Amino acid sequence: MPDLQIIGAPQSNFVWACRIACGEKNVPYELVPVFPHTPEVDAIHPFGKIPAMRHGDLTLCESRAILYYIDHAFPGAELMPRDPIGGAQVEQWISLHNTAIDPLLLRQYGVGYIFPGTPDGSPNRTMIEAALPNMPTHFAVLDGAVKKTGYLVGNSMTLADINMLPLIYYMTKFPESGEMLGRSVNLKTWFDRMMQRKTVADTIPPPMPAFLAVRPPECPPPTLPSSSLDFSFSSLA
Repeated sequence: MPDLQIIGAPQSNFVWACRIACGEKNVPYELVPVFPHTPEVDAIHPFGKIPAMRHGDLTLCESRAILYYIDHAFPGAELMPRDPIGGAQVEQWISLHNTAIDPLLLRQYGVGYIFPGTPDGSPNRTMIEAALPNMPTHFAVLDGAVKKTGYLVGNSMTLADINMLPLIYYMTKFPESGEMLGRSVNLKTWFDRMMQRKTVADTIPPPMPAFLAVRPPECPPPTLPSSSLDFSFSSLA
């Protein structure tokens, strides 16, 4: 069977999570670096979002389904505990990330910096200030979660950690969230340790401008503030 393809912009936190999972399972894969709503994505995802996946005749969309397939279809370390309690706890954290943590920290707060929609491209302080009051609770929850074992679930890396890591990486790129992470001692320790893994270091996304340079003509780039030019971001769906 041909190598698995991960389809989507490498700056997407969900694409990055799928790539880390492939590395942890030693699964050979090809990254197809395309944006949402491009033909490669639209052929698989009914709403044109990333990531998508192709493996021979099999196609999948949505990172949760792709992560499940990577973990269950290939040998190697189990990234989802097979016992019902551990598995349910991982599912719980993936759901919390996808429905509560990511929407606030990235889709609202982060977007306020990277895709601000302001006339001059400066950070959208209205969006940012609206998110800030709720953010300390999110950091406190995560800080407490990793305190006991150094992982979100159990005593080893799981899909819960893999799903959360790219989001926390992007939080280091903004002033307020960076300060919150610095005060979250357990979470910062977890993050620093995760970033030392080869599977993570080898897949850190390229800077946003370099990737935007190859954006198709029918997908014009967003206006980016000058402060964003030295790092990448994930909110590309």
